[in-house]
Amino acid sequence: MPNQPQKITLADAFAALPGHWQPHIVADMNGQEIKVAKVQGEFVWHHHTDTDELFWVVSGALQIEFETHTVTLGPGEMIVVPRGVAHRPVAEVETHIVLFEAANVVNTGTADVSDLTAPMGTRL
Repeated sequence: MPNQPQKITLADAFAALPGHWQPHIVADMNGQEIKVAKVQGEFVWHHHTDTDELFWVVSGALQIEFETHTVTLGPGEMIVVPRGVAHRPVAEVETHIVLFEAANVVNTGTADVSDLTAPMGTRL
């Protein structure tokens, strides 16, 4: 018998996160991982060579800096960053986001491994 679908409550998922910039998988779908993360401060400049990345803001505000401009997202807004496009997420206040990414993507992409590099496959 296939796995039974389970409800995901985002508030509970965000409450269970251990800290900032530590995305955790809450669901899988068609080779994609749906992750939740609490973010605050500046992330590293990076890009993903082989996959697009979707950022969806649930609460707070997120700036996505690009080489030529910055996009600011508020609650209920999202953006898809195409593969190969350098970007840096920045949140001046604690912000809750949902990410859609291909399975097994390193969150820091092509940037050097740092204390912001999250372990792959971490689930809530």
